[in-house]
Amino acid sequence: MWGRPAPPHLPGHLLFRALAYRLQADHWGDLDAVSKRLLDRSESPEQAGQSAMARSRQSTELQHGTVLGREWNGRMHRVAVLGEGFAWNGQTFPSLSKVALAITGTRWNGPKFFGLRDKRVKGSSA
Repeated sequence: MWGRPAPPHLPGHLLFRALAYRLQADHWGDLDAVSKRLLDRSESPEQAGQSAMARSRQSTELQHGTVLGREWNGRMHRVAVLGEGFAWNGQTFPSLSKVALAITGTRWNGPKFFGLRDKRVKGSSA
């Protein structure tokens, strides 16, 4: 497709997408090898996205010194990530779920409470 006329059967919107991708890849760099393999093995774009999200969830670790913020009942709560847990309100907690329990008085998934997990979209089966 590059350097020669576009195939007549290819719709214009796909040509624009291919051109946009090539311009971005040339400017900022193409996909890494792991991402290309993931896309090649996928049955659909949706499955590729779900696989990438699952992989990022597994590899996401909070760096020491990170400060997480969450507003709850009109008050901003900040939690510092420590090597041995999480600091909030002058106390150290072993998990984010314990911090969320201390803040709300009810049991929460800590990473979800602090926005570290994606929200499910209505109607999604994931």
